[in-house]
Amino acid sequence: MKTREQLYGKEAAGLLRDISNYHCIRREQVYRLYPNKDRTVLDNLLSYLTRQGRIFHDPQADIFYDSSDFETDREMLAALWVLADFADRAEYHSPDDFPTKIIFFADGETYEIICVPPDKEALIEHALSQSGEEDGRRIFIVEDAEQIARLRVSDPAAFCTVTDTGEIQYFKQKQEEPY
Repeated sequence: MKTREQLYGKEAAGLLRDISNYHCIRREQVYRLYPNKDRTVLDNLLSYLTRQGRIFHDPQADIFYDSSDFETDREMLAALWVLADFADRAEYHSPDDFPTKIIFFADGETYEIICVPPDKEALIEHALSQSGEEDGRRIFIVEDAEQIARLRVSDPAAFCTVTDTGEIQYFKQKQEEPY
């Protein structure tokens, strides 16, 4: 007979890794990042890790944190929603250095998720130009579609807006019409 550790140790380690790397993650994002795992099992693992004091939970926001200060990174949460759209195809994902929030591999391609705060388009452009070669296909998260016209970036994979509840609207390159 297998022990609980043998049955669920890999899943618990994966959850702990993700929460530690991204610092905050919504419960619904956990479900989306682990699409082939039973939600009850995921909930039990999250409860177990919380009881152990290895992660922390804000029940009002339903967000899990890697520390008790409950510091929410809204850009990271937005990037996690985009990553969740690729969860069934993503082979590996990890946080990255500014301006990239998350880098991941899917379908033989490398993708970067980059958040563009309003009125910071020039800063993002400059940071990308200083970083040298592109690491992968870039997905830009903007707060509203009007920012797209103000961004001068080469060969973006996509632009999108993301709500707090995970609704994503993707846009064609340099156009403000959804597809």
